[in-house]
Amino acid sequence: MTAPTSTPTLSRRRLLQSTAAALPALLGAPAFAQGAKRELRIGNQKGVLSLLKGRGTLEQRLAPLGVKLSWTEFTAGPVQLEALNVGSIDFGDVGEAPPIFAQAAGAPLAYVAATVARPRSEAVLVPQGSAIRSVAELKGKRIALNKGSNVHYFIARLAEKNGLAYGDLQLVYLPPADARAAFEKGSVDAWVIWDPFLAAAEHTLGARVLADATGVVNNRAYYFSSLNYASRNADVIRVLVEEIDKVEQWGQGNRDAYAAELARLLGLPQPVLDLATRRTQFGASAITRAVLAEQQQVADTFLALKLIPRKINVLDAAAAGIA
Repeated sequence: MTAPTSTPTLSRRRLLQSTAAALPALLGAPAFAQGAKRELRIGNQKGVLSLLKGRGTLEQRLAPLGVKLSWTEFTAGPVQLEALNVGSIDFGDVGEAPPIFAQAAGAPLAYVAATVARPRSEAVLVPQGSAIRSVAELKGKRIALNKGSNVHYFIARLAEKNGLAYGDLQLVYLPPADARAAFEKGSVDAWVIWDPFLAAAEHTLGARVLADATGVVNNRAYYFSSLNYASRNADVIRVLVEEIDKVEQWGQGNRDAYAAELARLLGLPQPVLDLATRRTQFGASAITRAVLAEQQQVADTFLALKLIPRKINVLDAAAAGIA
C-alpha cells in the first residue's frame, strides 16, 4: 500500500515547529512562551532590600518583563540559604561566611552580586573598663561570636595577624542577642559583632572597639540566587543589581535620611543607625572573579579549621558570564 501523500508535509511541519520552539535556547534567549509570566521570590533581611521593597521601583522595572514579585523577610542569612536550597526563594542577601557552608552542603547557590568592602562595620568589642588593650591579650579569654558568620572568619584572620593561633582563642558560640546579654553581664571578655549590633553596643553599653576588620578582611555582603534561576533569568538579575545599587548610591549621598529610614525598619534608636551609617561604605555591582577569589580564601580558612567537611571551589557557584 502506498503511504499517504500528506505524511511528508506533516513531518516537515512538525520539524519546523520544533525548530522554532528551540530557537530561543539556541540563541541564548530565555525560553519562555510569549506572554508567559515569570516569578521572582525574594528573601530579604532588614536592610537595603527592605528599602528597595518599600519604594516599589523594582516592581516597575520588572513589569515589562512579565515578572511577578513576592517578598519574604528572614532574620539571618543561613535561613535564607536553607530556603533557597529547598526551592522556596530565588534571591537573597547574605554575609561572606554563610554561602561557604551552604556550598559545602551542596546547595545550588549562585553568587550574582557583591557590595564594596565594609571592614569598619565589624569589630571586636570589650567592655569600657576592660584591661584588654591589644588583640594579643585575647589569648585564653572568652570571646562571644555567632558561629559560621562573617565575624568567625574575621576573628580567625585577626588572631593570625597578631601572632595568635586559632586554638589560643576560647570561643563562645552565641547568636547576637544572647552574646549581648553575656557581654553585658561580664560572662565573656570580648564580643565579635557587626553593625547595627556593633553600633548599638557602643552607643548603649559604652563598649570599646578593640579592633575592626580594617586591613584584615573586607567584610562584603553578597547577593545570591540559584544556579538554575540565574542562568534562565539573567535579565531579571541584571535589573535587580541595578536597582540595589541605586539604593546604595542614594545612601552614599543621603546618609542621614538612609539612617533614619533604617532606624524605622529595624526599630533601633536613631543615634545607633547614625553611628553605623557613618562608617558604611556604599555600592553594589555584579559578581567578579576577583571578588570570588576573596571568598575562596574564606572557604580555605574554614576547611583548615575543620569548620566545613570538604574543599570547595567557589567558582562553581559563579553565575554565568562572570567577568
